[in-house]
Amino acid sequence: MAPDTRFFRYLALISHTGLIVWITLWQFTFTKAHTYSPLFIALFYILPLLLPYWGVLKGKPYTHAWANFVVLFYLIHGCTVAYAVPDERWYAVVEIILCTGMFVGCSAFARKRGRELGLGLKKLKEEMQEEKARFEQTKQ
Repeated sequence: MAPDTRFFRYLALISHTGLIVWITLWQFTFTKAHTYSPLFIALFYILPLLLPYWGVLKGKPYTHAWANFVVLFYLIHGCTVAYAVPDERWYAVVEIILCTGMFVGCSAFARKRGRELGLGLKKLKEEMQEEKARFEQTKQ
């Protein structure tokens, strides 16, 4: 694994782990008034982050790629709380920073590691040439 690929892997892993810890602390420790039950908080705020965690730990590029869809929910949550809840604004800023680190790390790692492993998508030109060759072969 190339050094820059390793850097993005660790950025994604550290940010993902930090986000799990931060959301847990924020929702169960730092917030004084709980409007939701602890079960709802665990299922809605923490479980989605745990779904891709095993694949991120193992360094799977595909899991890093789809983990970005999960982290976008937390980015939206952080931006909404930063705007709408002045008492929790700094908690939300930390969430936004961790989400950004995870998004950048996952995106870059998935791209770089996928290329190293040869998992990239074919270019449309190559795909069209292969399809044309198959068509001409079956035509004869």
